[in-house]
Amino acid sequence: MAANSHGKTNGSTRWVGTRPVRPDGVDKVTGRARFGADVHLPNMLVGKVLRSPHAHARIHSIDTSAALALPGVKTVVTRDDFNDLPSEFVPAGEMLINYRDVVRNVMAREKALFEGHPVAAVAAVSEKVAREALARIKVDYEVLPHVLDVVEAMAPEAPLLHEDLITAGVEPAPTTPSNVAKVVEFKLGDVEAGFAEADIVIEREFSTQPVHQGYIEPHACIANYSEDGQAELWCTTQGHFVVRGHCAKLLGMDVSKLRVTASEIGGGFGGKTVVYLEPVALMLSRKSGQPVKMTMSREEVFQASGPAAGTRVWAKVGMTNAGRITAGEAVLKYQAGAFQGSPVQPGCMCAFAPYDLAHVKVVGYDVVVNRPKVAAYRAPGAPQSEFAVESIIDELAKRIGMDPVELRLKNAAKEGTKAAYGPTFGPVGLVETLEEAKAHDHYRTPLKPGQGRGVASGFWFNIGGETCATLNLGEDGTIALVAGTPDIGGSRASLCLQAAETLGVDVERIRPLIGDTSTLGYTFLTGGSRTAFASGMAVIEAARDMIRQLCERAAKIWDIPVDAVEWIDGEARPAGSNAGEFEPLSLADLARLAGKSGGPFVGRAQINAQGAGPSFGTHIVDVDVDRETGRVTIERYTVIQDAGKAVHPSYVEGQLQGGAVQGIGWALNEEYIYDDKGRLQNPGFLDYRIPVCSDVPMIDTVIVEVPNPTHPYGVRGVGETPIVPPMAAIANAVEGALGLRFTDLPMSPPRVLKALGDARVPKAA
Repeated sequence: MAANSHGKTNGSTRWVGTRPVRPDGVDKVTGRARFGADVHLPNMLVGKVLRSPHAHARIHSIDTSAALALPGVKTVVTRDDFNDLPSEFVPAGEMLINYRDVVRNVMAREKALFEGHPVAAVAAVSEKVAREALARIKVDYEVLPHVLDVVEAMAPEAPLLHEDLITAGVEPAPTTPSNVAKVVEFKLGDVEAGFAEADIVIEREFSTQPVHQGYIEPHACIANYSEDGQAELWCTTQGHFVVRGHCAKLLGMDVSKLRVTASEIGGGFGGKTVVYLEPVALMLSRKSGQPVKMTMSREEVFQASGPAAGTRVWAKVGMTNAGRITAGEAVLKYQAGAFQGSPVQPGCMCAFAPYDLAHVKVVGYDVVVNRPKVAAYRAPGAPQSEFAVESIIDELAKRIGMDPVELRLKNAAKEGTKAAYGPTFGPVGLVETLEEAKAHDHYRTPLKPGQGRGVASGFWFNIGGETCATLNLGEDGTIALVAGTPDIGGSRASLCLQAAETLGVDVERIRPLIGDTSTLGYTFLTGGSRTAFASGMAVIEAARDMIRQLCERAAKIWDIPVDAVEWIDGEARPAGSNAGEFEPLSLADLARLAGKSGGPFVGRAQINAQGAGPSFGTHIVDVDVDRETGRVTIERYTVIQDAGKAVHPSYVEGQLQGGAVQGIGWALNEEYIYDDKGRLQNPGFLDYRIPVCSDVPMIDTVIVEVPNPTHPYGVRGVGETPIVPPMAAIANAVEGALGLRFTDLPMSPPRVLKALGDARVPKAA
């Protein structure tokens, strides 16, 4: 085969980097797109969950007899319907889950561990009947002391959530249980020696609150379990293959007997990488013999699905008077929720990653508390740890009178930097983002009186993973692209562009589809900013497989050796001594001749993608603070990020803007508020305040492109990093406006007013 028969993979690109109309756009704006609750089956029942009103309680008994006696109730599910499972950790996005914990999170067993913990579920002919049935279920609770705060939970006298939880990662292993599930540590060099070199050392403690991902569509699913043991499940998810594996494990099924279809998704951001309703719906359908639909209310989403982890972080950074950072150290304490598995490990990995440091030490604690089990949220664990470090970096710059961008440039991670968590970076774009920030009009424009400007950098490592894709050539030369990763941020367009680029055909001739679990091999979920990279690699390999077949067919038609055929610009051409002897055969020509030349064309790929390039970004923000109300107003915001290669620049810009807005909410307003009984007081968007359009300006974006050498087009994932810098950037800007350093988030109006009062800062005239 000729050297360039794999399609164009370097130099200028025809499709990669363009902005075609999104393939799913018409369905979304016309209402044809089907989301999680939009499937309706004949004879379908409504499933509802009874949830614990207590933050911590032992369950002595559950009496469902009155509920079952209610006309219209078909079945009830409790802890007795799910088998207990041994402790077994499996990957779930950037985090790990334990199946013993998953089955207990789906349905409480010995104890209810948070308000909203499922205790029972019913399937009935209507929602009204289902709700009445829930009211008839009698649960005998023994209310126990609860603990919500991560530091309080680590105390020896704290109420124990799990009497058998022994801290992992400690030598020698403890002999008594505690709420500390795991300790992790990353070290590089000798931090004590590094601090001895420093002229200035700053250490501070920081805290962040649990926050919700803010997806608009609640969790929803429809389950249909048939008499022969086969089952189908439709759900809103970021990974239907992962859902299949989890549900099959919890119900004792073969995965081949469970077919899962991912609906369109109304937001996920990491919060839809786990299962909540899905195993319960399947069990209700199995017991009732009828399809069952389950949908969470907004209150249930807040009470019972996973938020980002609340944290307490101690950080210490040393620096010379010349601005060289000599050492960094941090202790991270992350709330896991009711079950182990917080993102403290990625938090440790990311804390000092933007800096080329010889001496680093980060220790992390995974701590269970009486809150919902945490879930991923864009770059899980990184915003919290980098909030602490980036705040101190800004303070160090002010201490020596150095521009904060210059200080970061002086110490920036670059190609050859060894990260504390192990790898040595290849080509990365942090320096380029900082240089763009320094030269940007935003950074050069003078501030108005009373305003503050902040900058911060951020990092995420990105992931690859198991991925399958197929390309099916139609008889008219059009192509059906089938991928196994749900589209939550533009992957349909991204994959089509990469396929079109490789094949050399018009992108409009490719139709993207999300295959269900029976149409493709196992494909890991959409998360960790892996889809454009990993699914893109699979699509490119599938396209190359198809090109190989097309060249073989052309050689057969022309009766020449296959290595005398090359694929250029979407057509097979004779090469070498045969050049010009035959008319080129286009994709449409070969499709038309498929029946005569050997049959249909299907390009396939199944890969375990490696080499996802790390992602760096730098943010600039201007704020104004109303000293009368305490309100922080974002006046201007600029996101600068290395995308490797922006496959669809509009989608990349949207990812950068969306992450920044979510980070703004995290910094200024968002938090879960509990009363003294451990009950959530703001389980809805009225009282849990996410940013709206009037809260933010038009966010400017600058896409830096330092190609990832492991991807044919240089792609890096972009979805995680944008949420990392905002909290520190805004805190740094507020400090510039008020002269007050905020270390506890959110910087909501009441907290700002209190800080102003405590500092006796004069109110504006």
